[in-house]
Amino acid sequence: MNHPESAPSLDFIRTIITEDMKANKNGGRVHTRFPPEPNGYLHMGHAKSICLNFGVAKEFGGLCNLRFDDTNPTKEEEEYVASIQEDVRWLGFDWENRLYYASDYFDQLYEYALQLIKDGKAYVCDLGPEEIRAYRGTLTEPGKDSPYRTRSIEENLALFERMRAGEFADGACVLRAKIDMASPNLNLRDPVLYRVLHAPHQRTGNKWCIYPMYDFTHGQSDSIEGITHSLCTLEFEDHRPLYDWFIRQLKIFAPRQIEFARLNLSYTIMSKRKLLELVRGGHVSGWNDPRMPTLSGMRRRGYTPEAIRTFCDRIGVAKKESMVDIGLLEHCLREDLNQRALRVMAVLHPLRVVIDNYPEEQEEYLDAENNPEDPAMGSRKIPFSRVLYIEQEDFREDPPKKYFRLAPGREVRLKHAYYIRCDRVVKDEHSGEVLELHCTYDPKTRGGWSQDGRLVKGTLHWVSAAHAAAAEVRLYDHLFVAPNPADPKEGADFTSLLNPKSLEAITSCKIEPSLAAAGPGTHFQFLRLGYFCVDAVDSSPDRPVFNRTVTLRDTWAKIEKTQPGRAGTGERSKTGELKGVAPLDRKGGEAVSVGKEIAIDDFARVDLRVGVVREAGLVEGAKKLIRLMVDLGEGRLRQVYSGIRSAYADPGVLVGKKVIVVANLKPRQMSFGLSEGMVLAGVGDDRLGIATVEGDLLPGDKVM
Repeated sequence: MNHPESAPSLDFIRTIITEDMKANKNGGRVHTRFPPEPNGYLHMGHAKSICLNFGVAKEFGGLCNLRFDDTNPTKEEEEYVASIQEDVRWLGFDWENRLYYASDYFDQLYEYALQLIKDGKAYVCDLGPEEIRAYRGTLTEPGKDSPYRTRSIEENLALFERMRAGEFADGACVLRAKIDMASPNLNLRDPVLYRVLHAPHQRTGNKWCIYPMYDFTHGQSDSIEGITHSLCTLEFEDHRPLYDWFIRQLKIFAPRQIEFARLNLSYTIMSKRKLLELVRGGHVSGWNDPRMPTLSGMRRRGYTPEAIRTFCDRIGVAKKESMVDIGLLEHCLREDLNQRALRVMAVLHPLRVVIDNYPEEQEEYLDAENNPEDPAMGSRKIPFSRVLYIEQEDFREDPPKKYFRLAPGREVRLKHAYYIRCDRVVKDEHSGEVLELHCTYDPKTRGGWSQDGRLVKGTLHWVSAAHAAAAEVRLYDHLFVAPNPADPKEGADFTSLLNPKSLEAITSCKIEPSLAAAGPGTHFQFLRLGYFCVDAVDSSPDRPVFNRTVTLRDTWAKIEKTQPGRAGTGERSKTGELKGVAPLDRKGGEAVSVGKEIAIDDFARVDLRVGVVREAGLVEGAKKLIRLMVDLGEGRLRQVYSGIRSAYADPGVLVGKKVIVVANLKPRQMSFGLSEGMVLAGVGDDRLGIATVEGDLLPGDKVM
């Protein structure tokens, strides 16, 4: 049996399970379950739960069930059942022979209800839904007893039998638990256990016309299956006392319920109801629209199960709700695709290039590596001819500073091919639009390198016009323009925050000829453009369609923002200092001038938290950086790179230190990895040291 006790930091769930196993609770068993309702498609929030439940079971040598909580036949469909099973398998998990349905237990649940009635713990109530809601009271006012609460056991048994026999219309009566109408927990104010619903069930047919409520079904199903640890999201925390009450009254096996924070992802909606609204409102093409956070949509877009599992592992589990930056998910995706995706060339907005000194009838095939990260992936041959296509944006007639692509009189490298120089520009005589470039090539630079050692700064991707295949490329972006579309401005509908530029379809693209035959879901990196995959729905060999999975980092866009007249944060001088920022006076250790004053409200935007350094080490290839793994009480460790290496020859001395972390800093992708915050440090005249805090503060405590 596996015990993850050697891990540097266990989250609170794994800590609880470890303690239960040490105490030999449940005979040392660990048994979890993933219990979706088959009324929609799974999304990223479900992925976190799937990875947690199946992952915990695997780590502790236990078991995990897949159980469909199918208690509402009017909203459940076999389509959802099939898609959920497909998604769980796609993520890499296997429930083996443990596929269950709550409907498997309908007979047992009915017996449990009879037991509660016989014990005087349940009664049939004739109040309508609105009346029940009114009688329940509020958070500040106790509820009122139903006038039917005092019915005798015999009368309740007879009425419940008549409910099952179909003698009552939908909504005419319900079975309620008899608990406490004055309880401060509204879930304990005589909750409904069964309702009358004359609707066929996809598995039990017309056998039942009464169906158990989710709250009555969930905990008992866990008990029947022998679930030891029932892992739920935080909204079920207030329901736990009710589940415990059922277990005590029925005297059945008691699973341990543990709640964790659900996944909130920026620029994304996780509400199944709102996702359904997007589908029904025609805002997206369906549940598998590549912009949707559904697993089927993400799979179609090109997300890999490995990237999603890595993401879920890195975000960990916590007790507090928080918003995870979608940039972290995209980082995990790039990490995975970087290893597996073939490097190919595609031109989205073609500009015709004629190489005047290349023989008209000649063509040749050049060697191109498939993936520099994995030499075992080999190489391929790509055709080269006199007429090529390059990207329109890779040419500027009047190039700005630091623009290293093609321009009149300038030489650039064609990837895997030759150096070319632009000699002449052909334009539309009316609009001035550039139609064609005439260039010359250096035949001695085959492969993209010069024998005389001359260097060019720009490297362009291209395709041969005579060999290229036509394709449609769909550029996907975030579905919403706001980081938290679930919380729009008061009175605004969340659909008002939809991104009108979330999809751009380009139909005139040119691709390497071999790509037309690529199979659905095949991943590629279009050089300099991003990661793409073959669309699994619309693509065909005679009309290939590619979806952009995720972008590459755009170095030029960052440079362009610093150009004069453009919005930016500053430009670096030749010395590397940011212009407009006062340099440090190294002798006195103080800035020459004080920066612009800010208001207290501006400072309040910075979220400073106490962090405990759990790991610290040097960064290979970096002279100034050390790598810290910091515990912020989130149930996972954050990776932070800090430029304090000169002060700590042995970074291990920092382990255990309580440091101050800027916790809401946007994650930054560095060449060594993702940095998820900033650790504060002090600097003086030949002095550098990390800022620490003292006292009984805990990881995650706020720094004022």
